[in-house]
Amino acid sequence: MDSRPAPFDDLDRAIVTALMANARSSFAEIGAAVGLSATAVKRRVDRLRETGVITGFSATVRPSALGWRTEAYVEVYCEGAAPPRRLAEVVRNHPEIVAAMTVTGGADALLHVRARDVQHFEEVLERIRTEPFIRKTVSCMVLSHLLPESPEAGASRPGPGADDAANPR
Repeated sequence: MDSRPAPFDDLDRAIVTALMANARSSFAEIGAAVGLSATAVKRRVDRLRETGVITGFSATVRPSALGWRTEAYVEVYCEGAAPPRRLAEVVRNHPEIVAAMTVTGGADALLHVRARDVQHFEEVLERIRTEPFIRKTVSCMVLSHLLPESPEAGASRPGPGADDAANPR
């Protein structure tokens, strides 16, 4: 088995950049922009998907349209060494947590939380704090997005209260 990464050249980078800007672009549109045929673009996109460079396609949705009007980042401090695997299990149980990562520094993890309002956020925070290995949390509420076009300003999945058919688990 060859463990070398698949080749990734300037054309691949241009294709990925075009898809990141608009994943609904046709292969013909992308091909015209990068100087390839639609068929060649499709072959490259298929290869990029097979090798895991492209992991999927999604819509970016304004969170407030889904009822998410409150947003915060929560630092999580654990008792002892909480393994990332255990933290991942916990965050999967809270649909309001839209991103979570382990971090360096004082905190063990950083959670990106979206909620309907401050009361809902407080309920989420209390649920997180019931985990026996969580010692404390420190929250920062988001007031506004300075880069409103950034992925962090949008949602990659429906929020609390969204139609269950649109939020399969």
